[in-house]
Amino acid sequence: MKCSFFYFCLFNLLEFHAMQEIGSNHAQSLGFSTDGFATTPTMRKMHLIWVTARMHIEIYKYPAWSDVVEIETWCQSEGRIGTRRDWILKDATTGELIGRATGFIPKANLMWNGCSKWVMMNQDTRRLQKVSDDVREEHLIFCPREPRLAFPEKNNKSLKKIIKLEDPAQYSRLGLTPRRADLDMNHHVNYVTYIGWVLESMPQEIIDTHELQSITLDYRRECLQDDVVDSLTSPEPIDGTGTVSEHNGTAREDADCPQFLHLLRVSCDGQEINRGRTEWRKKPAR
Repeated sequence: MKCSFFYFCLFNLLEFHAMQEIGSNHAQSLGFSTDGFATTPTMRKMHLIWVTARMHIEIYKYPAWSDVVEIETWCQSEGRIGTRRDWILKDATTGELIGRATGFIPKANLMWNGCSKWVMMNQDTRRLQKVSDDVREEHLIFCPREPRLAFPEKNNKSLKKIIKLEDPAQYSRLGLTPRRADLDMNHHVNYVTYIGWVLESMPQEIIDTHELQSITLDYRRECLQDDVVDSLTSPEPIDGTGTVSEHNGTAREDADCPQFLHLLRVSCDGQEINRGRTEWRKKPAR
């Protein structure tokens, strides 16, 4: 499915919301449910919904005011372990690639290996379930016959494991609470909201001078309307050594591209909601 829209806001969360909306519109156009869950007949019969397990997004260029962006998305089979969804973002006028994202729906025991992922959850028990053959077959008829990946490169960044950010974090924003607009149809916090919460604890000097280049998020537990959330951020350690440079970010030859680790947790008991990793680049000269 392809869709074009006028980019009327420079805040990058709009791009993520557009990807989510187009994915939902694609599912609806294929005849899946219109309740916001994109569920198949078998899923509705078994009280199953999709939940996000991992999201990886790379942004190569931010559109300017009034630019028209084309977003293409598709779903496909991922062997015997489930299905996946990918996105490609292009400048509609020039055809220039400006962003990519990827996601797939794996078995529960593969939840934290590899690309951006989704899993099925039972609405009644709140437990994760494997993608059944019946559900997979309902998707297969709409999938490309030949595999097509938004990130076909071997060892691409979407495959990188995110280590847990340990206390004490260098930066924090405490006491975040969901708004009604942050909730999906199942009264969970929408996965795009987590991106905004991650950015809340970024150091202001990076926000002022850099722009987000890539983000990877692992979703560990559901977040509900009454939860209070803490956002923690620290520079990423160098190759797992636990040390960082004096610059606000991981020590690299290119100090203009800092990297950070992130953790969202429940304020009252410290339960891990989400862990993330971001890369940043210097803002282009205006």
